[in-house]
Amino acid sequence: MSKWAVTFVDDHGVQDTEHFECASQPDLEQAARLIRAKLLPVPAALDLNDLEGRAPDPTVKSLKDQNSIEILSITPLP
Repeated sequence: MSKWAVTFVDDHGVQDTEHFECASQPDLEQAARLIRAKLLPVPAALDLNDLEGRAPDPTVKSLKDQNSIEILSITPLP
């Protein structure tokens, strides 16, 4: 498995990076799910996302709209 660094701006406007292991580079939606599971485990477990199936990249949208978290980049780690 490859390691990936997901850089994002959190709800306080602070840039942060989390590292994840994935077989291939995650897209924005996959990265948003990984970030949500790590930073917001209870909402991730409940999956209260009402945009599923109605909007492209629903987890990306709900993270930004409800939690002010925006993913900036996804880069491979050596």
